[in-house]
Amino acid sequence: MGWNPSISLEAFRTIVEVVTDPAQYPGATDVCGNVPIYDARHLSGDVEDEWVRVLLEGPGVLVVRGAYPDTTCIDQATRVLRDIIVEEHLAGTRRSDHFARLGANDRVWNSLQKLCLKAPGVYARYIANPVIARACRAWLGPGYQIATQLNVVRPGGRAQQPHRDYHLGFMSDAEMLEYPQHLHRMAPSLILQGGIAHCDMPVESGTTKFLPYSQRYADGYPAILDPAFRDYFEQHQVQLPLTKGDVIFFSPALFHAAGDNTTENVVRTVNLLQVTSAFARPMEALNREAMCLAVYPYLAGLGPAEREAVIAATADGYAFPTNLDTDPPIGYLVPESQQALLTRALAETWSPQRLAGALRMQLQKRRP
Repeated sequence: MGWNPSISLEAFRTIVEVVTDPAQYPGATDVCGNVPIYDARHLSGDVEDEWVRVLLEGPGVLVVRGAYPDTTCIDQATRVLRDIIVEEHLAGTRRSDHFARLGANDRVWNSLQKLCLKAPGVYARYIANPVIARACRAWLGPGYQIATQLNVVRPGGRAQQPHRDYHLGFMSDAEMLEYPQHLHRMAPSLILQGGIAHCDMPVESGTTKFLPYSQRYADGYPAILDPAFRDYFEQHQVQLPLTKGDVIFFSPALFHAAGDNTTENVVRTVNLLQVTSAFARPMEALNREAMCLAVYPYLAGLGPAEREAVIAATADGYAFPTNLDTDPPIGYLVPESQQALLTRALAETWSPQRLAGALRMQLQKRRP
């Protein structure tokens, strides 16, 4: 199973070493570092089509200046979310991060729900943003689902490794190559990444580094793990300053990484947007926990291939969506999936009672 990518840095360079022509994006007020910059006060009625071209075949990233013309709601949301950070610290909780060591940053997982439940009036004013809605609908159509994670990086915070994002970007090399090549090309269309600037962020504070046009490289998920590609990224990446109230959108397939915060007094604060297509959901809701318990006694009598087929059909093979507060990615990019748990139970010859308890605990940890 799987496939062998034939990644080529020379082929990659022919894709990314281009100059953005402002004439191709007439709705933009400027182009900085190959990235189209838009002014929220002057968005045309058909700018959505232009944004799709930016994300799909263009630079892969765009900035909307002044998406929040009145930043009062951002300040209010920031205060509420900082209170949540304090509460979580007092509770003895330190949030792990996908690409940073534990404790390096402050992270509020599921900040959308937490803000909504703690301060619904603030939440309503904060999320009632037509620019965000237009971008989400342009890329994903109706029925999209928003999730957010607040990321706070203090002075001295270190840069991330360059990467691509969810889904395939959260997998190891071996795991991602289990997915056929055509899914590597299709998967980025199911997600829109972005961020809301909660403060003024100069480049020195470590604003995200991007490599424009890199989302167009079809074999980019395995390529970004190659040291030669990572070196090229660092030599050619661009960073843009952001002002409080700006919003940035980018393809999850774009090579990117947060930078070093080399300032002495800027606490870089951004609420990360991860928006999912309505189509990235199954049609039926199955009680897979009950199914796992029912079939478990019969798995040991099967051959390896047959056993693998039954586990794949029975258990949930994906770790998301989950509650990352209670089900964090410990020692890896993702929590343990139900399939992985069932496979481990079989390998370690657990009793059905032990498996039942572990499945219940896993389900409980995943709940919001």
